[in-house]
Amino acid sequence: MNRNRVRELCNTSGRGTYVLYWMQASQRVAWNHALAHAIERANRLDLPVLVYFGLTGGYPEANERHYRFMLEGLQETVQALETLGIGFILRIGQPDMAIAPLLENACELIMDTGYMRIQKQWRSHVLELAKATGYIGVYQVESDVVVPVEVVSNKEEYSARTIRPKLLGQMMDYLEMPKIESPAVPFQIEMPVSGYMAFDIEALLKILDLDTSVGATGLYCGGYKEARRHLEHFLEEKLKNYPLRNHPEYDYMSNMSPYLHFGQIAPAQIVCAVHDYVADNPEAGAGAEGFLEELVVRRELAVNFVHFNPGYDKFEEMTYRWAYETMALHVHDPREYTYSRAELEGAMTHDPYWNASMQEMVKSGKMHTYMRMYWCKKILEWSEDYKTAYETAVHLNNKYFIDGRDPCSYTGIAWCFGKHDRAWKEREISGKLRYMNSNGLKRKFDMAPYVERWT
Repeated sequence: MNRNRVRELCNTSGRGTYVLYWMQASQRVAWNHALAHAIERANRLDLPVLVYFGLTGGYPEANERHYRFMLEGLQETVQALETLGIGFILRIGQPDMAIAPLLENACELIMDTGYMRIQKQWRSHVLELAKATGYIGVYQVESDVVVPVEVVSNKEEYSARTIRPKLLGQMMDYLEMPKIESPAVPFQIEMPVSGYMAFDIEALLKILDLDTSVGATGLYCGGYKEARRHLEHFLEEKLKNYPLRNHPEYDYMSNMSPYLHFGQIAPAQIVCAVHDYVADNPEAGAGAEGFLEELVVRRELAVNFVHFNPGYDKFEEMTYRWAYETMALHVHDPREYTYSRAELEGAMTHDPYWNASMQEMVKSGKMHTYMRMYWCKKILEWSEDYKTAYETAVHLNNKYFIDGRDPCSYTGIAWCFGKHDRAWKEREISGKLRYMNSNGLKRKFDMAPYVERWT
């Protein structure tokens, strides 16, 4: 494992009866660099490994759809940990608070890495708690990007063009599979810690008192095995056709985004699987190039954005000056159509293509990649003002998408407002922002199958 994935945050360690791994972002066993580091440290110290997961019902904008998918994956992860002789404890509560009793008997703490504001706040607080003990060593390990964020760049990158050579030039140095094995000392310590719960998905969903207005779709189930099933199907049936991925009438999507969002599969593992497949099937090379552009360059550009831009989710701070200037010039342009948030959510517009995309989101928890761009661009055009459009897009995105509330979500919406893009020919309403319309869809694609599929 490349040691640049590991950051030593506190180098004091001493008494303690286990190495504690706080699993929050990397919710898997396979290709989990943080877990591998915890096992390595535990073996050096001749101690067992205890994995902790903090489950809060108050994660911003999350609902039953998101939690059920996550818990399906966690249940599989718990079973895999048990077969390795690794302890697991689930505690209900805010993760940075519920971990406190477990620090009392920990020798060292391993944390994975989160990039959203709340994830950073949790880890910062836990680091303070660990330092306050005076004896816990703390390591943070980056396992949910191919190349660690601050290894790639020390600033917010302007576009895919600027980050691409930095990523691709280092990618091959970070594709080594981490060694996951049974620790030398199995976990056998009884945990007299209040708040422990057995892993029962239905019981947990009831206890969390979630928003149940958006339920599971039935089309996607969580977990590493499901992620691998989708990946293998993508490689065998879709990768060679990936250059046609922008066509809504086809389904050449990988369906990896929900599993990446919850850390149920590692991006580095996907890259290696693609490389291995293309080695035996060179005719899929063009598709692989486009797919890795999305998986590595575009996805990690999104992580760079939220990591270095503290206003990544604020309308006033998420895009460039030229974009704000052009919106200010066109804010009073007359709109042929305006729709309320409720009308948009109900897919009640004049545009059958947009309505189909909204229904795809509600019914499946995903949306065709090209339609995701069109969907957001039309919200911009049909809202009373740009800030309302931005907030509506964020709200609907985070409510219905399984992979909502993550770097790619905020970056994709910001892109519709000029982020990581350039100024285009000036138009009414859109100004110099990139413009998309239904005539373009009809000219480029056969839209009838897509509309029929979702309406």
